[in-house]
Amino acid sequence: MSIKVVIKKSTYFDSVSLMSLSTKANQLSGVEQAVIAMGTEMNKEVLRNVGLLRPEIEEAKSSDLMIVVKAETDELCDDAFAGIEELFAKKGVTKGASEIKYATIDSAAKSIPEANLAIISVNGAFAAREARKALENDLHVMLFSDNVSIEEEISLKQYAHEKGLLMMGPDCGTAIIGNVALCFGNAVRKGSIGIVAASGTGSQEVSVRIHDFGGGITQLIGTGGRDLSEQVGGIMMLDGIKALDEDEATKVIVLISKPPAPSVEEKVLAQVKDCKKPVVVYFIGGKEEAVLAAGAHFAKTSKEAALKAVVLAGANEDEINKRALNWPLIEEVRAKLTPEQKYVRGLFCGGTLCDVAMYIAMETFEDVYSNIQKNPDYKLKNLHESKAHTFLDMGDDDFTNGKPHPMIDPSSRIARFLQEAKDPSVGVILMDFILGFGANEDPVGVM
Repeated sequence: MSIKVVIKKSTYFDSVSLMSLSTKANQLSGVEQAVIAMGTEMNKEVLRNVGLLRPEIEEAKSSDLMIVVKAETDELCDDAFAGIEELFAKKGVTKGASEIKYATIDSAAKSIPEANLAIISVNGAFAAREARKALENDLHVMLFSDNVSIEEEISLKQYAHEKGLLMMGPDCGTAIIGNVALCFGNAVRKGSIGIVAASGTGSQEVSVRIHDFGGGITQLIGTGGRDLSEQVGGIMMLDGIKALDEDEATKVIVLISKPPAPSVEEKVLAQVKDCKKPVVVYFIGGKEEAVLAAGAHFAKTSKEAALKAVVLAGANEDEINKRALNWPLIEEVRAKLTPEQKYVRGLFCGGTLCDVAMYIAMETFEDVYSNIQKNPDYKLKNLHESKAHTFLDMGDDDFTNGKPHPMIDPSSRIARFLQEAKDPSVGVILMDFILGFGANEDPVGVM
């Protein structure tokens, strides 16, 4: 077995590009394993854990690009590196004569004065600095980068709030602004429903369901997953609600989040109570009584949130195809299960989708385990071994450190699917399939 390492000094690629490049590199002929990542300590630890750490990797800096290939022979390694260099060359090709590259945000803002939004995906160490530059240039910001400290996030959001700007993120992967889907957003029709979401895949699902039910979106404002934490205090969620409440095109507002901090949920619902427009609240694990007391509409699932939103926007519920479950088929399949097949295993790309499925399962079963369980008694100790009813968020850092997200490269989920399928105690394997710009082109086909 041969392992070859190349360190490209002071060479930076954003996380989205590296995910895509790593996926393609692992598909090259003869490659057993390929890792393309920045030289961060976290990525070095991943390489150590999979047996690919080498002395030259130890010396790499966080600003250096690491390329590691494992193949059967030296010749296959060399062939793989030639293929990887071709991938980098294609990555650098300009797609059209109208495309102009700028070295800094300042120069871009001066050259394009009509621009009002910046999408930032850089190394987490530099992300806050670049986001602040964009805000200083009066640009709304969508910050895709993660590994930004909570202190930096609070500072950026407070500064944006003072300037009347949106600070979406860090770790914001989904937005629809002016009918343009950004990052992992989906192409949906324009309409009268606005969304503020602290959940990327949750907002994807709700926006697509709204489209499917005949409605459309004005704006989908992502906040980043930590916005409704105790520390951040919902700064972006509150500003997003205010913006949509004042937007003439928006007739209905939908709020989406994983379980928020209780004090922040209280603050958000207090603002909802003052809204002039109907609001649908879809907080996973949220309390219906508190939502109703705020004069809002409670939704337990994404389907319910989307349905309530389109009806509030004027659709006739009787004319909507609600995609009812095929109960006869479900009963037919269930009848074929043996008494031994009694467990559900959920393999999810989307954290919110995993959360929802897990909460629903917990209403019926006691022994529900997960890598994202809040109850420490039911948090998986060994990620590679399922227990009883297990729901895995395979897009969580537990699974993606140094690896492409399963929305982009589903190979890790395929391997886990095969593992669960061999378990004679498993009766149901539950999965999500996420479409969107930047996601795998055929997530169902590859399974």
